Amino acid sequence: MYSSSGSGKWGRVAAESARLGRCEPSEGVAAVSGLLNRGLQAPKKDSRPDPARRRSTPILLRASLLDFGNEFRHTDVVKTVGLRKNDERSGRKTGAAPSAAIATVGAEGHHTRAAIVQLLLEEGPITATAIGNKLGLAPAGVRRHLDALIDSGQARASRSAPWQQKGRGRPAKQYQLTAAGRGKLGHAYDDLAGAAIRQLGEIGGDQAITEFARKRARTIVAGIEPVAEHTTETTEAKAEEIAEAFNDAGFAASTRKVGAGVQICQHHCPVAHVAEEFPQLCEAELEAFRDLLGTHVQRLATIANGDCACTTHVPLLVLPITNSKAAQPAAAQPATVRTNDSGRSAE
Repeated sequence: MYSSSGSGKWGRVAAESARLGRCEPSEGVAAVSGLLNRGLQAPKKDSRPDPARRRSTPILLRASLLDFGNEFRHTDVVKTVGLRKNDERSGRKTGAAPSAAIATVGAEGHHTRAAIVQLLLEEGPITATAIGNKLGLAPAGVRRHLDALIDSGQARASRSAPWQQKGRGRPAKQYQLTAAGRGKLGHAYDDLAGAAIRQLGEIGGDQAITEFARKRARTIVAGIEPVAEHTTETTEAKAEEIAEAFNDAGFAASTRKVGAGVQICQHHCPVAHVAEEFPQLCEAELEAFRDLLGTHVQRLATIANGDCACTTHVPLLVLPITNSKAAQPAAAQPATVRTNDSGRSAE
């Protein structure tokens, strides 16, 4: 390819190749590589007379990009593997409190969801893009809050009508609150009920309020017949039936046996705020208990007075049928004592 008479670096390479023509091919390649690595300098005169000795002597070569120790240098990457989090060399700050950051993110998410609920209330049905534009949020973040509201039953999604569609493509989803979502918002039902009862009292007096409360109590226990025979089993079963009726009306009522009696416990009162002003509501409930149980009952606690539950004690003691009038007070006395003991247990 190149003649030995050529000039320059390729002439020297050709001369070296011609000189090593009698060597093995691998030795010739090694010699040429060595010449290139030495800066393409002219080869020195070989003082060894025996070509066989030349072939047996190993030639040390240095190929470019194969000497990793010299070619690769420091890349300025510092590894902290195996260091503790509180080690200064790891670059992490000690004493950090991630809980504060988590609390901040949680508070921001709560405010964002409240703002989305407010927009659904005021402008729904509305698309996620419109919500994001009004609140300055990304549509993906808005959809994440909307999906959570849908999963909890507070919102629902529906497709836009054809006349509401802008541009081509599939109609966008529009979101709005459900009845459950509206129920979690603030209401003034207590104020409305209180105003109505006050107006009723101005028109018909206290008797009108009392009659209204009695009718309401009778409506709750409608369909329950009075106890036919006063025994421990029938009285307890009737108390359980009354508790079930009040539980269906939202009073979270239940019964429990205490001593010689049974207690009807109402753990919630939907009209507690109104009953604070109008105690006729509580008195009408107690009167309904007496009419159905056919025995004396005693109210031990009420939510309207600040207690944790409305508790009514129903005695299960069966009075014997005798003609002796002196025996009646003796039989009624234990019932009174047990009633007081039940009151303390209820508190």
